[in-house]
Amino acid sequence: MYKEVDSIESLGSTLHSYLSEDQVNQIKRAYYYAEQAHEGQRRRSGEPYVTHPLAVAGILADMHMDHQSLMAAMLHDVIEDTGISKSALGKQFGETVADLVDGVSKLTQMESQTRAEAQADNFQKMALAMAKDIRVILVKLADRLHNMRTLRVLKTEKRQRIAKETLDMYAPIAQRLGMHNIRVEFEDLGFAALNPMRSSRIRSAVKSARGNRREIIEQIKESIEACLEREGHPAVVSGREKHLYSIYQKMRTKRKAFADIMDIYAFRIVVDNVDTCYRVLGCIHSLYKPVPGQFKDYIAIPKSNGYQSLHTILKGMHGVPIEIQIRTTEMEEMANHGIAAHWLYKTNEGQPLNGSHTRARQWLQGLLEMQQRAGDSLEFIESVKIDLFPDEVYVFTPNGRILELPQGSTAVDFAYAVHTDVGNRCVACRINRRLAPLSEKLQSGQTVEIITSSGAQPNVAWLNFVVSGKARTNIRHYLKNQLSSESVALGRRLLEKALHGLNTSIEQLSEQQKERLLSNTGVQTFERVLEEIGLGNRVSFLTAHQLLAETDADGKITHPEGSKHQPLVIRGSEGFRVNYARCCYPIPGDAIVGFISSERGIVVHTDRCHNSLDFRNNPERSVPLRWDDDLQGEFSVELRIELEKSRGIIAVLATRINGYDANIEKISIDEEGPHLNIVHVVIGVHSRVHLARIMKQLRGIKEVLKVVRAKH
Repeated sequence: MYKEVDSIESLGSTLHSYLSEDQVNQIKRAYYYAEQAHEGQRRRSGEPYVTHPLAVAGILADMHMDHQSLMAAMLHDVIEDTGISKSALGKQFGETVADLVDGVSKLTQMESQTRAEAQADNFQKMALAMAKDIRVILVKLADRLHNMRTLRVLKTEKRQRIAKETLDMYAPIAQRLGMHNIRVEFEDLGFAALNPMRSSRIRSAVKSARGNRREIIEQIKESIEACLEREGHPAVVSGREKHLYSIYQKMRTKRKAFADIMDIYAFRIVVDNVDTCYRVLGCIHSLYKPVPGQFKDYIAIPKSNGYQSLHTILKGMHGVPIEIQIRTTEMEEMANHGIAAHWLYKTNEGQPLNGSHTRARQWLQGLLEMQQRAGDSLEFIESVKIDLFPDEVYVFTPNGRILELPQGSTAVDFAYAVHTDVGNRCVACRINRRLAPLSEKLQSGQTVEIITSSGAQPNVAWLNFVVSGKARTNIRHYLKNQLSSESVALGRRLLEKALHGLNTSIEQLSEQQKERLLSNTGVQTFERVLEEIGLGNRVSFLTAHQLLAETDADGKITHPEGSKHQPLVIRGSEGFRVNYARCCYPIPGDAIVGFISSERGIVVHTDRCHNSLDFRNNPERSVPLRWDDDLQGEFSVELRIELEKSRGIIAVLATRINGYDANIEKISIDEEGPHLNIVHVVIGVHSRVHLARIMKQLRGIKEVLKVVRAKH
């Protein structure tokens, strides 16, 4: 647990242990500046306000953070609460410190927002600030930690809101950056604020259980230490306590009793080097029997936040389960402090990044990519929350590279983790050399190979099973762009048709006409106008009239005359911005009419469909259509077949339909009486002529009484 300081002098003694005299003096100058800026301001507890930034700096000093981070901690509320500008701070303490303070201030504003959009918006700003300098989030985590420690002075409602936000966002971020100590304190303080009664009861139960377990813990510890001493492995052995929130979560999610959770005895063994870790593991396994399948090597394959350790579970005396973690002193430091351990800014120029920093940078780079591709801030924050899962699976590419993915990931998540283009062109996968569904969940240790095709594209159905933020964001981004391009193409055709009826075309429009339309409608680009027409948000013939409208001598707008309404041609290859109604199943040869829908583009109905009669009263949304003379493709149509009950009759129907090159898409049977069935079958045909041949064949079956196209 990070201790608090109560004066600049007591902080100074900690700082002198790892910073130069000049750096300590700069931090003290920042403190006195903050003290003067916050003069007269007090916290809710009644203490002078400057005690808060001092405490935040103390938490960072315990992590041995650099002097610029501590200066930013001292000044982090100055811009927000005192009216001093960022430029003024820059002149006093340098641009780097001013940028850090500004980044932390944006995050503080985020907390005061109540609307989801505003909060998500500010979280995007946080991502940018973090990507520029990750120390922003470290100062913010320390700031939030001190606020959580002093929550008791706030009203219940605000206390619970801040606690929930901490558990939802800040604890997972601390976990993602490997900062175990901060995460544990966040979770326990948040749990106590949200569920004070449960927290108190579990705390009392742990205290009681600790006393009952003391003798067994000492016996196990002594036997481990004796074993290590015999083998000549110097090590520090300590008991490991589960924190309150993790006990509560296991009781709730795994539906375990408190006694079951406390029945596990946990120990940590810290040694001097990696080689000794594995030697100690062998020593421990010779002392107690290991539980099969419960060994995990996070030294060879570190967790995504840089965590490294050997984990094993043993059966001790009387069958008591014992959890053991074995790690080096450096790994222990990294496990507790994460990215703050061996801080990057204390290393020499050009020195390579350590594993934790490299992974943190990769995560931040991923955040920026998601932000650029997300449709809005709410979609972005949803993706970020998905990626803050603490559990990962580790899978291999065919050439042996290891990829870390969130628990529950599929081959599609894997494909996007390899590269966005691989994800976009993914068509199939092999898991451990066998063909497998793209939706199959991956397990650690599997080798995954992605099969791609140059003509492939993401499927909207993938959104039902992908779990990583990168996959979800890229799929949505691709589909959105595809929808946009298809809508532009459809909008161009609709507008061209409307202009043709007014004896002109898009090519003949002048730039002045287009600019006047954009000015009058407030739309940014002419392509956006076409997209809105294609989406059904703008009516083509009205837009055509707006484009061709002229101003007369009196300043009145005059519209062109002599419109020739020629139908839009349906070619059958327009993409998903032209849809065929399921109420009447139009096919080539039918008289057709279209309805413009904002969700589905043009919806094609038969001329006699009762739904088409309804929307014809809305001429702005209806559009005349005709089939192209050289139309090719397959179109769905529904038949209603009355027949006598007979064994195998459905197989006979299917054989006749397939014999005439038609696919059966759906079939259902209704009983009309003891001897009569009504079969509804949806088949794929090329035209009305093709359909007529199939219906003629079906009528030739002796059990069939009647075959007609279904009407709804």
